[in-house]
Amino acid sequence: MKEENNKIWIIAIIIFSIISLGAVGFIIFDHMNQKKANDEYQQLASSYANLESDEPEMTAPEIHVELAENPIDFEELQDINDEIYSWIYVPDTNVNYPVVQSLESDNYYLDKSIYKNYRFAGAIYSQFCNNTNYLDRVTVLYGHNMADGSMFNTLHKFEDEDFFDEHEYFYVYTTDRKLTYRIVSAFQYDDRHIMNSFDFSKDSVFQEYLDMIRAPHSALKNVREGIELTTNDKILTLSTCLNSGYGRYLVQGVLINDERTK
Repeated sequence: MKEENNKIWIIAIIIFSIISLGAVGFIIFDHMNQKKANDEYQQLASSYANLESDEPEMTAPEIHVELAENPIDFEELQDINDEIYSWIYVPDTNVNYPVVQSLESDNYYLDKSIYKNYRFAGAIYSQFCNNTNYLDRVTVLYGHNMADGSMFNTLHKFEDEDFFDEHEYFYVYTTDRKLTYRIVSAFQYDDRHIMNSFDFSKDSVFQEYLDMIRAPHSALKNVREGIELTTNDKILTLSTCLNSGYGRYLVQGVLINDERTK
């Protein structure tokens, strides 16, 4: 009987050791995968984007006669992946990435990089429900809240009131346009799918959404005072996970300037 008990203990120890080694191996693999993804995107930003963090801020829409410079080399980027359709840049955060939309499935880039290989960090992407021209009433871009500070993690900087107050704008570049968004609010939200939950073709529904982002029902929020929104506006919603619990953290920007670029 004692010999049988010893065998059971030995088997249990072996199984536990195998599970432990597997768990350690997965952690190491996951860490290396995340680091490789971060290195890839940093290389992209240094090679194909010439952006400055101290771009002049604008207080109102401007009319430009001359075409603005486009700092993004879309020709080279689209040779890498022809599903890259824009680039998003949020000053003084780590958000400086290409934006993709898959023709294969809505969440293809949830766990794939722009090179279409497996990366837990995924990519910054939109879904089929949005056009890629940023002319929808509401466009939603998704990005992971990565512990290493990559992807949309540093959007959580907008939880700090001083940072929010000092950073009013973010930018999106397409192949021939520079879009400037003024940040209206940043707040915790529930986990509903925004584009499937609201019929933005209806003025009344869209106006309710605009009213909500100007006065969100959230314990953690920052709102820029004095911004009026109408059904003529275009909203870009940046969506990522919360640091804890269920729901989403949203940064809401309104398009204030749409420039043609060279």
